[in-house]
Amino acid sequence: MSALKNIWIIYNRELKAQFNSMLAYVFIVIFVLLSMSLTFLLDDFFAPNAQDASLEFSFFRWPMWLLMFLAPAVGMRLWSEEQRAGTIELLLTMPLAVWHAIVGKYLAALSVITIAILFTFPIVITVAYLGDPDNGTIWGGYLACIFYGGGALAITCAVSALTRSSVACLIIALSLCFGQLLIAIPPVLEYAADNWGGAVADILGSLGTWAHYTEMKRGVVSFSNVVFYLSMIGFCLFLTSVVIKSKRS
Repeated sequence: MSALKNIWIIYNRELKAQFNSMLAYVFIVIFVLLSMSLTFLLDDFFAPNAQDASLEFSFFRWPMWLLMFLAPAVGMRLWSEEQRAGTIELLLTMPLAVWHAIVGKYLAALSVITIAILFTFPIVITVAYLGDPDNGTIWGGYLACIFYGGGALAITCAVSALTRSSVACLIIALSLCFGQLLIAIPPVLEYAADNWGGAVADILGSLGTWAHYTEMKRGVVSFSNVVFYLSMIGFCLFLTSVVIKSKRS
């Protein structure tokens, strides 16, 4: 019970900091506007021949790219700002375990990302009004967005613990997220299979986020996809704890 209480205290503290700094509002507005604009303007959503009632191609292909940029923007200050301001020492002297602080701060940032994703729900209402959507695919797409955003945020959390500079954290985390996506896109996998063998291509595909996100946005929320994201998040948060504990000692 004390662990949950400590996590809740850190969660509330960090969530208030996110909204007090206006960062959360900016992130939510940018994400919603860009995702809606790209869907309606670039994909001819209202075109007479549009057939994507499931939103798999017209909408859910965009959040992955947006979150690759915006999730690091939300998480870049999680620990780097604490180090720059010198408040990390105060936080670490509080009577709580390091993982309480890590989970609380992570969940607060993840809440901002989740709120931004859910604020795009009017597009689902629009599709339901205009046609007969596949609700299973739509819910799978939203889960794909949340899991991908959570994974990108976890990477950012680990990077943030390693540096005092929020800008450096943003650049490094963005590069890592882009690299993890890039290694699993079809052209890269085809090149790997032709030059290094199918086994290497399979490894790259399983480690990259492209295939897992693509499957989930199709409504295929398989056990392996969920385990992939949870493992990635768990590993990054564990790495964060190792770094923070080294600063505490």
